[in-house]
Amino acid sequence: MLVLDTKLKIDDDAIRSANLCDRFSERDLERIGAYCWEGYKQDKDSRAAWERRVQAALDLALQIQKDKTFPWQGASNVAFPLITIAALQFHARAYPMIVQSQEVVKCRVLGDDPDGHFADRARRVGMHMSYQCLEEDESWEEQHDKALIALPIMGCLFKKSYYSAGVRHNVSELVLPTDLVVDYFAKSVEGATRKTHITPLFRNDIYERILRGTFRDVRDQSWYKSESTWPQDDTTDAPTDDRRGQMPPEGSAETPFKGLEQHCDLDLDQDGYAEPYIITFEQESKCVLRLITRFDKPEDVERTESGEIISIRSREYFTKYSFIPSPDGSIYDIGFGILLGPLNESVNSLINQLIDAGTMSNTAGGFLGRGAKIRGGVYQFSPFSWNRVDSTGDDLRKNIFPLPVRDPSAVLFNLLALLIDYSNRVSGSTDAVIGENPGQNTPAETNRSMVEQGTKIYTAVFKRVWRSMKQEFKKLYLLNATFLPSKKPFGAGNWIMREDYLGDPDMVVPVADPNVVSETIRMQQATAVKQSAMVTPGYSIPDVERNYLKAMHIEDMARLYPGPDKVPPLPNPKVNVEQMKLQGKQMELKQQQQEFIANLMETKRLNTAKILELEARAMKEASEASAESAGIKIKQFDAQINALKAYNEMISGSLEQMKEGMKDADAGAMAGMAGASGNSGPAGMGQGQAGQPQGAMG
Repeated sequence: MLVLDTKLKIDDDAIRSANLCDRFSERDLERIGAYCWEGYKQDKDSRAAWERRVQAALDLALQIQKDKTFPWQGASNVAFPLITIAALQFHARAYPMIVQSQEVVKCRVLGDDPDGHFADRARRVGMHMSYQCLEEDESWEEQHDKALIALPIMGCLFKKSYYSAGVRHNVSELVLPTDLVVDYFAKSVEGATRKTHITPLFRNDIYERILRGTFRDVRDQSWYKSESTWPQDDTTDAPTDDRRGQMPPEGSAETPFKGLEQHCDLDLDQDGYAEPYIITFEQESKCVLRLITRFDKPEDVERTESGEIISIRSREYFTKYSFIPSPDGSIYDIGFGILLGPLNESVNSLINQLIDAGTMSNTAGGFLGRGAKIRGGVYQFSPFSWNRVDSTGDDLRKNIFPLPVRDPSAVLFNLLALLIDYSNRVSGSTDAVIGENPGQNTPAETNRSMVEQGTKIYTAVFKRVWRSMKQEFKKLYLLNATFLPSKKPFGAGNWIMREDYLGDPDMVVPVADPNVVSETIRMQQATAVKQSAMVTPGYSIPDVERNYLKAMHIEDMARLYPGPDKVPPLPNPKVNVEQMKLQGKQMELKQQQQEFIANLMETKRLNTAKILELEARAMKEASEASAESAGIKIKQFDAQINALKAYNEMISGSLEQMKEGMKDADAGAMAGMAGASGNSGPAGMGQGQAGQPQGAMG
């Protein structure tokens, strides 16, 4: 039990203080540091067996080759990538399905919203939190990427969400389970009374925080002045390994100190109720650097009428991501590293035995009898070479006995195939799921069903990841409600206000669908919704179209599909049909007019030729006949010629009138088409359906 000389008073100043170390004596701080260290050791000892299993799983996943002397020095030492394949397969499916385009957070509307006020607020919150995760906190997506590759190997990991005064925005930091020490049988992160985060403390970081007032001044203490060392741990810190790329840091001025940030409950006011605090101390010296409360405002403290503390609502910083819950009920869940570890080691043993058997079979060796007269030394053989010996061939055959070595066992090979097959069933890495061709005669629907059933193992894991992301976003939501300015711009012309975050934090959820584990399923859903919207009234067509484009990962959706209110509506289908009929009639009438014009022009041409013929005959009669008879005939010819000319003039006038009429008709038809394309027609028919091509009239 912790007993101190000083009693801390829980008041507004203590809650808002950046460091409470100045309220305790040096002796009290030493007691607090020693007490926190003992609690850390107890938690670490409780999970010692788990640490060994996780270390072995990491060695298998990273294909670490350890020294091997059995069955002989230099024997085969193959590490089969069974866990590595399983982890990569999960990551390849999870990462693109969980982090989708430029949206990762959305805010739901609970209850009635007649004026759309809550919908607008939810839209702003979703846009702002997505901006915070993908743009403001530049490491969030990278950290999430690392999390989804480490989660299937280690079984669980943690995200630490807090407001960073240095960068002035929220931060979600990835914390591996080896770096967060919790009692092995704690029921949950929130229910654990003690959590210790192992963090490196560089000398510059300590110096900066001392000047900022967040760490107490320890620059005159011996541990700070001496060369820093990173203490090694037998269970978690591996020795130097070239393939791992890790080397234990040597003691120097650049080596960080090993800091322990412990979130625990301590009764520092000695009233019988342990309050939540955060204590940061250095491991070797157990020197306390910082002590603050783990609650933000006086309203978090519930008191009796006499002022005694009943309970305190503390702030939780850590969110656990779970792969498969541990059957023994511990807080540290299991992943492929622990599930497939024994199978992977067996596969490694079988492969190495087969290779060693092949080596023994391929390399000659045996016994030499005394009757073989062979000089000592090494004999080298090459093609077309013959080495002389003093013995006869019969003596050599009798005195050389090859070592009886069998070929690699087919039984071992079949056993190896059996283990790999069942390992793939556990990890969901079957042939169809990883993209291999199941066979040329496999029906498409059968193959699709095989892939769907093969991905069922990921559905539950996706739901756990989705649930953990919801808890992480809830913590970021509460941080915004506390630390966000009253009004802050973000993105291109967008604004967010702190009052937008004063609602229910449970409304914040991830955009990702936990039931969708492949791009094919997502595309099938979007296509099915679009097809249903085309035949069933009541759908929001713009939202259906945007969902379809999003499923196809179309970039710049706002430019390609701005919405029906930003572009002219599509023509009425019935108007299009009538317009096509009218256009066909106009084309038919125009063709008849052209044929009639051609007939008139042909008649005019024949009349012109007839006039020339009559003029020629009139000239001939005038030259051959007498004057009296010629005059009579010329008058007859003139009458016929004048009649033909008058007929031609009438034809020319008709042609001009018909050409002008055709021009006016074409202009009217064009105007009618333009008017029809801009007419929305009857109600409900103007906007058409999503995906209908514009300009049906061509």
